[in-house]
Amino acid sequence: EYIQSYYYNKLELTRFSSSVGKFVGFTEYGVRNAAAWNNNPSYLSRAKAQKEVYCLNNIQIKYDNALTKS
Repeated sequence: EYIQSYYYNKLELTRFSSSVGKFVGFTEYGVRNAAAWNNNPSYLSRAKAQKEVYCLNNIQIKYDNALTKS
């Protein structure tokens, strides 16, 4: 699962979760941002593509490192 969170002053404002497939806001400001980002198809597709860019290229490396240290 890919999660991208936006914080300000240690308070989580907005989060993108690949399992949900959209941005979710946790504050008034975060809800407004999430709504705007979810209505922008290019921004939403870029966030969804980050799972393939980051997770799929690194998961085997992280998995192998975890197994050798346990």
